[in-house]
Amino acid sequence: MSHPVDLAAIRSAAERIAPYAHRTPVMTCEALDRRAGRQLFLKCENLQKVGAFKFRGACNAVLRLADDVAARGVVTHSSGNHAQALALAARLRGIPAHIVMPRGAPAVKRRAVLDYGARVIDCEPNQAARESAAAAVQQETGATLIPPYDHPDVIAGQGTTALELLAQVDDLDGIITPVGGGGLLSGVSIAARGIDPSLRVFAAEPAGADDARRSLEAGERILQTAPDTIADGLLTSLGDLTWPIIRDHVERVITVDDEALVAAMRLVWERAKLVIEPSAAVAVAAVLSAEFRELQGLERVGVVLSGGNLDLARLPFADP
Repeated sequence: MSHPVDLAAIRSAAERIAPYAHRTPVMTCEALDRRAGRQLFLKCENLQKVGAFKFRGACNAVLRLADDVAARGVVTHSSGNHAQALALAARLRGIPAHIVMPRGAPAVKRRAVLDYGARVIDCEPNQAARESAAAAVQQETGATLIPPYDHPDVIAGQGTTALELLAQVDDLDGIITPVGGGGLLSGVSIAARGIDPSLRVFAAEPAGADDARRSLEAGERILQTAPDTIADGLLTSLGDLTWPIIRDHVERVITVDDEALVAAMRLVWERAKLVIEPSAAVAVAAVLSAEFRELQGLERVGVVLSGGNLDLARLPFADP
């Protein structure tokens, strides 16, 4: 299996981003363990800079640029965590960042991008408009495009999550992460299986955006169409680079409905005292699901809490 990212690249990324990224803690919660029927180790990327694992990949990609290339800046199109991550990574290196954001993007995310010193370019809320606007910025400025997940340096940066987790917790039997475009999952897969080929890797996905599960079952990439879930960070299709890694290393994708992920999110807030967003709650809902509980040989499982960014005025749960 030949992939554009290997364990050595992830280890190099870990050294590169160490002065900038947080080494996030691993937390445990007996209430969650009881419900899961096994020990869970929560890797708290919700406590990472910008509130999500995305900073790891963006930081690595920005730091990898040659000085003359970096001086022209970076550009991406994103309305979510990657936008904030790239804006901060660029600020730390002292280079311009141009972020194309669709009109109607959450105001809290737009403010964060601006606070990090990036230039925001508005576009219509569709993929074609986002891509054409980013291309126009590239032509105008010479900036380098840093995509949110389908890029070797981004994947390597995300894989540092697993390097830390495996250094913090001994004898894990498995790791589970959410999956959208697959940058986190593919990086974690390369790192985990590179360190311990017997380690089992799983993904968690909303039932309303289940292209990864359908792709793994079919043995070929199936693109996302009309996703319908409140987990707004998991709406994208798997990438050209991330799909083969996932195909080769991920044992199973567990899907959960929005009701289950909202219940898991509330449970983590109330019992683990951790603020996580719906996309992160998908992984918790998956390990609490009947499908996952039936799996054997998984006594100690690492669960990546991918982020904690959400609009506090629009929480998805209400008092029962």
